[in-house]
Amino acid sequence: MVKNLKQKMVALAGDQAVAFAAKQSDVDVVAAYPITPQTIIVEQFSEYVANGEVETEFICTESEHSAMAASIAASATGARAFTASASAGLALMHEMLFVASGCRVPVVMAIANRALSAPLNIHGDHSDSMAQRDSGWIQMYAENSQEAYDSIIQAFKIAENSNVLLPVMVGLDGFTLSHTLENVETFSDETVKEYVGIRKIANVLTHEGKLAPFRLDPKNPMTMGPIALQNYYFEFKRQQEEAMSNALMVIQNVNKEYGELSGRKYGNGLIDEYYLKDAEIAVICIGSTAGTMKTIVDQLRKEGIKAGLLRIRTFRPFPSEYIRTALSNVKAIAVMDKSMSFGGNGGPTFHEIRNALYDSNPRPFIVNYIYGLGGRDTSPTQLRTIYSDLQQILTKQTIDQSIKYLGLRE
Repeated sequence: MVKNLKQKMVALAGDQAVAFAAKQSDVDVVAAYPITPQTIIVEQFSEYVANGEVETEFICTESEHSAMAASIAASATGARAFTASASAGLALMHEMLFVASGCRVPVVMAIANRALSAPLNIHGDHSDSMAQRDSGWIQMYAENSQEAYDSIIQAFKIAENSNVLLPVMVGLDGFTLSHTLENVETFSDETVKEYVGIRKIANVLTHEGKLAPFRLDPKNPMTMGPIALQNYYFEFKRQQEEAMSNALMVIQNVNKEYGELSGRKYGNGLIDEYYLKDAEIAVICIGSTAGTMKTIVDQLRKEGIKAGLLRIRTFRPFPSEYIRTALSNVKAIAVMDKSMSFGGNGGPTFHEIRNALYDSNPRPFIVNYIYGLGGRDTSPTQLRTIYSDLQQILTKQTIDQSIKYLGLRE
């Protein structure tokens, strides 16, 4: 494959970047239902269909639950399927998300991350996708619109890999990314189409003892997602876990390959390290917040403070081993969560990080900051206090409060 191919810079909001990437990925079926702040994605794609720019079956469904059901059915026949959602729409899909992963259909879905009701809020946090973290979907989060564009393209390569065959959701922060115009380097339609390629269908052994493509086909009858009671259900779930484990390497390989093509890599595809080699204090975050945190780290470094940042790009499968290695020299860590786990003693990212680092020797100090719920703005000044708190923890060698709420009126 040709490396560093010619690209064109285009001004795109995050939703537009996602729709454009899906258009270029030669999608066969898009099942759509609108919800803020995702609506622009499917609206934009519908324009591509109306203008004859894509040969895609565009299905307007009556709900998000139906949109996912249609996506599953299309993917099960061997089609390349895409959809998008957010907030209550993703919550309405909850049942079907498990069906998608359990049937091993490589659907790709963009999530314009948004708060969940009640009370009603249309702005961005990670409550919606974090509530689906155990549904069997690969979860990736973009820092900016460029990464949203690149990640959608990569997602098809990851999901359709024969060693994975799992659905992938790509998160972009609602309004912060979905509606904000940025410069995005884009490939030609032909380049992306060639890179993603035609979906290859794996062969499986049918109930008749024959090898046949793993898809719904009257010529080679098979079932997907049938009843499986005590004798087989456990084995199906174990296979999904194996696929998640396989995805760790596939995501890294796709990230590297795409980097050679575009000149852009996102860490190793799983995590993105920033000044961590000699860092004594570090913050861990997900999504667009990382851009602001990098600026703060730059300022602290100029002041002689050994600060660093770890951005988690892939939340599922959770890259525990890589996180342990990246943070092996860090003495105090703050984990930022843009969602809550009510009654769970901290946010979901905090839980995962503490679990990953439990056996570290020496074990670093770890604290949690809940922030930005409902799209509340968090200023650079507030974010900088996190590093100040970490410095105090190192000085005192103790944690006074393990969970804090940043920018909250108490």
